[in-house]
Amino acid sequence: MNIAVVGHVDHGKSTIVGRLLADTGTLPDGKLEQVRATCARNAKPFEYAFLIDALKEEQGQGITIDSARVFFKTPRRPYIIIDAPGHLEFLKNMITGAARAEAALLVVDAREGVQENTRRHGRLLPLLGVRHVAVLVNKIDLVDYSRAAFCALEHELREFLGGYGVTIEACIPVSGREGTNLAARAPETPWYAGPTVVEFLDALEEEPAPVEKPFRMPVQGVYKFTAQGDDRRIVAGGVASGRLRVGDEVLFYPSGKRSRVKTLEGFNVDPRAEAGAGEAAGFTLTDQIYVQRGEVACRADEERPSVAARIRVSLFWLGTQPLVRGRQYRLKLGTASVGMELEAVEQLVDASELGERDTADAVQRHEVAECVLRLERPLAVDAEIGIAATGRFVIVDEWEIRGGGIVREALPDPQAAVRERVLVRNAKWEPSGIPFERRVERYAQLPAMVLITGPRDADRKSLARALEARLFEEGRLVYFLGIGNLLYGVDADLERTGVHRHEHLRRLGEVANLMLDAGMLLVVTAAELTPDELDLVGTAVEPGRIHTVWLGGRGPNDLASDLVVDDSDLGGEQVERICRLLEERGVVGR
Repeated sequence: MNIAVVGHVDHGKSTIVGRLLADTGTLPDGKLEQVRATCARNAKPFEYAFLIDALKEEQGQGITIDSARVFFKTPRRPYIIIDAPGHLEFLKNMITGAARAEAALLVVDAREGVQENTRRHGRLLPLLGVRHVAVLVNKIDLVDYSRAAFCALEHELREFLGGYGVTIEACIPVSGREGTNLAARAPETPWYAGPTVVEFLDALEEEPAPVEKPFRMPVQGVYKFTAQGDDRRIVAGGVASGRLRVGDEVLFYPSGKRSRVKTLEGFNVDPRAEAGAGEAAGFTLTDQIYVQRGEVACRADEERPSVAARIRVSLFWLGTQPLVRGRQYRLKLGTASVGMELEAVEQLVDASELGERDTADAVQRHEVAECVLRLERPLAVDAEIGIAATGRFVIVDEWEIRGGGIVREALPDPQAAVRERVLVRNAKWEPSGIPFERRVERYAQLPAMVLITGPRDADRKSLARALEARLFEEGRLVYFLGIGNLLYGVDADLERTGVHRHEHLRRLGEVANLMLDAGMLLVVTAAELTPDELDLVGTAVEPGRIHTVWLGGRGPNDLASDLVVDDSDLGGEQVERICRLLEERGVVGR
């Protein structure tokens, strides 16, 4: 069991851990004497914290900089104690240390009382998935073992943390220096009848093993072999939870594609029939479906994750620049990485204060907030079942991690109903017997849609036909899909009015998906496409296969195009620019 020790700087966390190791006989033979001798040679008073603070800078300054991990064992079970730094400047290190803990000991100095990082660390613990929390009122000897001082701190912290749904399961008066109530009950606190620290830890019920939870494996990569007659296509990743066996039916989210496990693969290991949580695994499928990094493999007979492009989250922010609306960030969850925008700050807490603000446009450094995030494409998330790979995320800005948090709820978005249809479609899809890679090899191209849009008076059709002709002359398998082909064909049952535009685009996406599955390059035109309408098409078609070209002057439309071209030389220069875009993205070879 992983236990994090957190709290404000200089409140005695490292001393408690060091004394705990010494009093339980966990230290290697001679270690305590060695540290005492080192202190004597350097004319420094001995401190139990020196057993933990191995960095030279830490011994010099008397603070913990990095998160130290030490092993600790009782007759009940083994532990890993994570001594997390308490200084504000090392908050990121504390988060790193506590993120995998099942329980936390929140240390508070009996003399100084509740301080800034006492509150901040306590507020962050539930965001890090910590399930059990105990408060250690340390240095109780320096207040003459005062019951009144202890009770006042206990009341203050229970009231504060209870407001955020954190239940303090025990509040223990301790002295790290004297060993009070750590491994043995102390006569100096006859008024305290609760457990010692060791008794509290040993009484905790362990979290169900990850292998007992629903199967989740974020796809790390898909590897295709061709040498010496080996034609395996292996889906690989780390199993975050659950177990998978040969013959199990698997679904991939957010795409909803379905197949069955044919073989379980591993590097330089004997064939096996099962893979479980904590293992790196690979498997082949009975059907040649196309999946990619960022999807999550799940078993069809277990609870499915939610698929959402809007999520409600609890997050903490560490960036020097605030998290603001209107700016693009990247959210990483499992192996997926998607663009993200802050849609709303629903509640904001400065964790060093007791107050809350429910009107805010930004999240400042070291603040905690309940927010709604809008993603550029849907992700598979789990909000309630405690799987870190699909429930915890980090936010990246300018190539650095600036914040993180947990998913609280998957929220509806304009394409949610269409997405559910697509999930059913993909689950029922009859895949071709010709593998994706063989089509790519035969046609020397990746399937892609060039979607040309722009003002209604722009000559999109001329540009589309010129592009089709150019690609065809180069030997590409390409087709111009005019909107009229749909309006008077698969859309013949719909009136040509604006009220049906949504359904026209949905059906366009479905027809395009069939042609892309056949390996084609598709050129499509649509007038004044909006961001929501592009999302609609991208719900039926894998978004990475859509390359958007805006033709004509930019107007009020805020569509994020891959390329903007003008209406000059539509048969030459502008076609050349689109072809270069397709080459740069690896759709066609040079």
